[in-house]
Amino acid sequence: MAAVAEANVAQDHALSSLAINPLLFSAVKDSVENALGMCDTEIRCVGVSAMPTKESGMITGMIGVHGKVSGFISVNMAERFVISAVEGLLQEKFGKLCSQVIDGAGEITNIVVGGVKSALGKSEFGFSHITVPSIIVGQNFTIAYAPGLEYLTVTFEHVDADAIRLEDRMMHVSMSLLTL
Repeated sequence: MAAVAEANVAQDHALSSLAINPLLFSAVKDSVENALGMCDTEIRCVGVSAMPTKESGMITGMIGVHGKVSGFISVNMAERFVISAVEGLLQEKFGKLCSQVIDGAGEITNIVVGGVKSALGKSEFGFSHITVPSIIVGQNFTIAYAPGLEYLTVTFEHVDADAIRLEDRMMHVSMSLLTL
């Protein structure tokens, strides 16, 4: 138990030195781990940033949020990653990007954002309303964010021994929030 407590203190110190809000980080990390557990998809958190990054995956789900804050949460996944996660969620094989996989990406986005909503509900970052997910199919785009927002990107890697390229394993969850 002492080792876990020390690791949490070290993590909180590392996050504060990066200007990362530990509450937001924890909400995203825990929500993604829970959501992808439902998808029989093993992941590990490999990075966090307080600056916007390029959305490098092929599929991006976006949901608008509103309550004590207003903003967006996006879930960007590599094509191989999303196919595997949706196959795990639906217990059905697709093998390629198709309408069911895109619908499943929207459901994964809903599950992730729902988990974040629950985790932040009683905090200063709580939101009570979410939009339906919008799915962007395409890659190498950048979302421009207004200055003054609370911003966070958490990067995850799919533990996939058959994925030869690192970019095939990646998932990025980003949030941009404006406190009202």
